Amino acid sequence: MSGHSKWNNIKRKKEATDAVKGKIFTKIGREMTVVVREGGPDPNNNSKLRDLIAKAKANNVPNDNIDRIIKKAAGGEDKNNYENTVYEGYGPNGVAVIVECLTDNRNRTAGEVRHYFDKFGGNLGAVGCVSFMFSKKGIVIIENTGLDEDKVMDDVFECGGDDFEISEETAEIECAPENVGAVREALEAKGYKVLSAEAELIPSTYATLTDEEHIKKMNLLLEHLEDNDDVQNVYHNWEMPEEE
Repeated sequence: MSGHSKWNNIKRKKEATDAVKGKIFTKIGREMTVVVREGGPDPNNNSKLRDLIAKAKANNVPNDNIDRIIKKAAGGEDKNNYENTVYEGYGPNGVAVIVECLTDNRNRTAGEVRHYFDKFGGNLGAVGCVSFMFSKKGIVIIENTGLDEDKVMDDVFECGGDDFEISEETAEIECAPENVGAVREALEAKGYKVLSAEAELIPSTYATLTDEEHIKKMNLLLEHLEDNDDVQNVYHNWEMPEEE
């Protein structure tokens, strides 16, 4: 697999959202509202909702909040019409960035995203300008609590994974994006603790930043994007430095 310290990126994002729990609740709530409208409120018949409930619980969203969001969406109480929008651009020194949003006001979101790029040394580009550098893959992260690598390998392939990489803290499993929910459930059934399970955009090549000003601006760009309620996911090809 990539060997590019993917989990460091996830940890950085998680630490940022832990500081403002309301942000992650809002983002997952929007996703739930959309998938409930599309596929109904029963997670047994709506695999996307089932995956989102697992994601919410992994992010410590209380069960009462989850139930309230589902009931509100199913009953038509949430009148906001969210639409998916995707923005592509370049961060400092040409780092490729893709921003996935769920918004009830496309003009507002476009203006805010463009402002972040302009402010922190990047520029927003046309659709398709960087997406060709990414491919969608299912990524499942499990906790490494003294795992036996041979057993993990057998279980991963039995559960539908295509590849895996084990480190001191975690094991990162790659699978087809449409299978990520099934792989997560199969691994959980075998007793593994799943920390994250999502279809993600993985870059084919990576960019490094050596200039301190570029690094500072790239971090600020990511922080501002991730802090925006309309932004669901931010993908980039910056090979972030290992945490000390």
